[in-house]
Amino acid sequence: MSVNQDYEQSIREAEPVIVDDDADAAEASPRLGADSLVWKFYGDSRGILGFQRLAGTENCIEQLGQAVLDHSVIFDDFLGRARRTGPPVMKTVYSTEPQKWGRTVRDFHRDIKGTIGDGSRYHALNPELFYWAHATFVDQVLYITDTFIRRLSYAEKVQIFEESKVWYQLYGVSARSQPQTYEEFLAYWDDMLNRFVPHKTVVYATGYIRQGLPRPKKVPAPVWRVASAPLNGFIRTIIVGTIPQQMRDVCGLEWDAKREKRFQRFAAAMRAANPVFNRLPLKWLYVPWAYQAWREIGVDPRPLYNKKGSS
Repeated sequence: MSVNQDYEQSIREAEPVIVDDDADAAEASPRLGADSLVWKFYGDSRGILGFQRLAGTENCIEQLGQAVLDHSVIFDDFLGRARRTGPPVMKTVYSTEPQKWGRTVRDFHRDIKGTIGDGSRYHALNPELFYWAHATFVDQVLYITDTFIRRLSYAEKVQIFEESKVWYQLYGVSARSQPQTYEEFLAYWDDMLNRFVPHKTVVYATGYIRQGLPRPKKVPAPVWRVASAPLNGFIRTIIVGTIPQQMRDVCGLEWDAKREKRFQRFAAAMRAANPVFNRLPLKWLYVPWAYQAWREIGVDPRPLYNKKGSS
């Protein structure tokens, strides 16, 4: 039986389900720390390679794609939206006030509601929607680490999933749709991939892949044609390579065995270079919020958890 057996009914309730909303409960809730694999890998700068997987999988679910279309400035200020959204989620993991930032992320979504194409309602704080958004971040940690940093053992994947439960608790939204085990999470993920639709939001957001990167105004067209060729080639192989096939299908993104082989060679090279990356200055290896957190606790994460796992 599908772990999403009640998904269609529950998501159409379109009601926020807030839990532990008082200050005392928030302060008492658990937090992640330097001993967690999420701390080690989530803020790694190599996560940028998964930006399209993260944003795209989230918005391939119709209700969330519509929420972005209805309430976001993505079509006018894509990079600005990313800058406003990313830091609060990072601070939920890495700040000294994770509950405060988790509730801040949640409260951004209190008024995000509307209707989708069939007329049914949605609300961003409906647990089925909110957990899916969180699940895409959990997947990012698992996928980027295992693909571009180092292979994770099965036990490490289980640990990251268990830590993701603590992470989700920081938001103060019902966990009724959260899988209870890593195996259930994998089944949940596959089920959700099969619900993807070609919503306008995600089709628009992947237009730069199909059409090529837009030319900056100050760069002459002939120069850009030459300069953009390798960039577009990288995007159409490496960035598209990170995307699940269901998303490629709904977004009309070309993929074939030749590109898959190139992608796997690149991923293997990145993993092989991990010892080199771990010699980089900490502020190069981690995004600013993670870097600051490691500095504040006086721990150098570069030697931590570097043993190659076994699948």
